[in-house]
Amino acid sequence: MPVSTRPLHFIQSIPGLFCVAACAAGLAWLATSGVQPEPYVSSYDNVLGTSLDLTILAPSDDVAAAAETAVLASFDRDASVLSAYDSSSEFSRWATTRDVAVPASAALVEVLGLFDQWRGRTSGALDPSVERVSRVWTAASDLGTVPSTIELERAVADVRQPHWRIDADAATITRLSTTPLVLNSFTKSYVVDRAARAALDAGATGVVVNVGGDIVVRGDWTEQVALRDPRAPADNGAPFANLTVFDRAVATSGGYRRGFDIGGRHYSHIVDPRTGQPAGHVLSATVVSPNAVDAGALATAMCVLTPEESVRLAATVPGAEFVIVLADGRRVESIGWQNIESPVTDTTPVPAAVATLYAAEQAKPSFDMTVTLDLARPGGRARRPYVAVWVEDKDHRHVRTLALWIARPRWLPDLRAWSRVDRARAAAEGTEIVNSVSSATRAPGQYTLSWDGTNQQGRAVAAGTYTVFIEVSRERGTYQLMRQDVEVGGAARHVDLTGNAEVISASVDYKGGR
Repeated sequence: MPVSTRPLHFIQSIPGLFCVAACAAGLAWLATSGVQPEPYVSSYDNVLGTSLDLTILAPSDDVAAAAETAVLASFDRDASVLSAYDSSSEFSRWATTRDVAVPASAALVEVLGLFDQWRGRTSGALDPSVERVSRVWTAASDLGTVPSTIELERAVADVRQPHWRIDADAATITRLSTTPLVLNSFTKSYVVDRAARAALDAGATGVVVNVGGDIVVRGDWTEQVALRDPRAPADNGAPFANLTVFDRAVATSGGYRRGFDIGGRHYSHIVDPRTGQPAGHVLSATVVSPNAVDAGALATAMCVLTPEESVRLAATVPGAEFVIVLADGRRVESIGWQNIESPVTDTTPVPAAVATLYAAEQAKPSFDMTVTLDLARPGGRARRPYVAVWVEDKDHRHVRTLALWIARPRWLPDLRAWSRVDRARAAAEGTEIVNSVSSATRAPGQYTLSWDGTNQQGRAVAAGTYTVFIEVSRERGTYQLMRQDVEVGGAARHVDLTGNAEVISASVDYKGGR
């Protein structure tokens, strides 16, 4: 069994749907050779249209490098087959045919066969032809209106017809309609699991692959996974649950981040193929399962089905556990969910110096400040640069680190401004925070961070001038440091910062208070 050890890194992620985070790794020893494997952490943007956080447990740098190469190669192979966004992929080329039995790869036959199964098991709640309905909503939202009843009825009628026929013996697939198809839902979970297994085949002893919030943990590894609250979805938002995961897949779906904003109302991008209406009764659904496809399929279906239907469906899937967060904040859980969830507690120590410094402060109304940044993505898929975002007071004392994205602590000197201020803070307060290393996994390059006006120990700061710093250092790239003053207690203010070689754009939005 794997042996848990100290936290190594903190990975925050949104599946484009719901914030799921992998926050600590377990370390195991090779029983046969006695070699102590080590964790190797890397992050990329523009992987499967989102971001990748990869942790590989391996006995050497060479094995870790081979496993990482195997993971990326697996992604490339599967994208060349299954992508609906690449016109040269096997799926895209097949989708242009009609009434012709086309020879197909084993992966495409398998995935379309799985969609046939899940369409039946969910009574039509999962269907790749829902893309037809999504395009109606997109076109209508561009005009600032909701789709008409007639438009949706026509789209739903197109969804209900058969779209392909599989001849498994001949390994051919016949396209039966011209209805647009996109292989979303569980396809990412399917691809992520294959990549994780490729890492093990390449010599890794354990692996965590996190792509846009779909997480697969395989091998000698136990991962602590934090689930972000869909009602507070910033990339550094607090989790509402922590999970202990070993040899399992985790998938989360929800429509609170993506969708259609029309007339001051947000509509989820997750649409019910049977009615054409966005699914709004569920904020998010998270599923943990031994089978990655089961996790991905159930998480999406649970956003469409009623809670009662979801409970019945999950009971037919061996080993699946789930939590559903409803629109009113209530939670619906599987019977075994409590076996994998641990309490969310704040165990941050408060040193005497800090307690004395802030003892005279009175509790003040909370406020909301948001920092957004869009990192440059040179040449498509690229390693994510090291990033630190933090707040200092007028005396240049560290107040709060909002994000620290770096693979290993030994590379912290590359973030020289943050390292300097953190060393000063640690010396004064007697604490260290480098183990709270965070790496967001979300839409490539685009991040949102929030600050509620509290310090690193969770205590409210006084009114006054504070400075937000954004520091970026890219391997074989450039070093950039951005800063912006904010008057806490002053008027609401939105400031756009000038971009640079590593940050396309950034902004600070202070909404007043304190």
